[in-house]
Amino acid sequence: MRILELDGLRAVAVMMVFMSHSGVALLGGGIGVDIFFAISGFIITRLLLREICETGTISIMNFYKRRIVRLWPPLFALLLCLE
Repeated sequence: MRILELDGLRAVAVMMVFMSHSGVALLGGGIGVDIFFAISGFIITRLLLREICETGTISIMNFYKRRIVRLWPPLFALLLCLE
């Protein structure tokens, strides 16, 4: 279950960091990083708690498999675009 408000807040945090790195006179790039990691930690904890409620255990291997399936395709697409 996605929390759309957190997705929006995470997008704002990413834009704060992006604008800070691009040279726009905007303070708060570090705060954007903090917000992004706090939200990400909350979401990951929520996923792990759901898994432990459903299965009675946490499989670290399955957790990393899900992350790989989700994150590697866009990573490789980016790498292909850079070549």
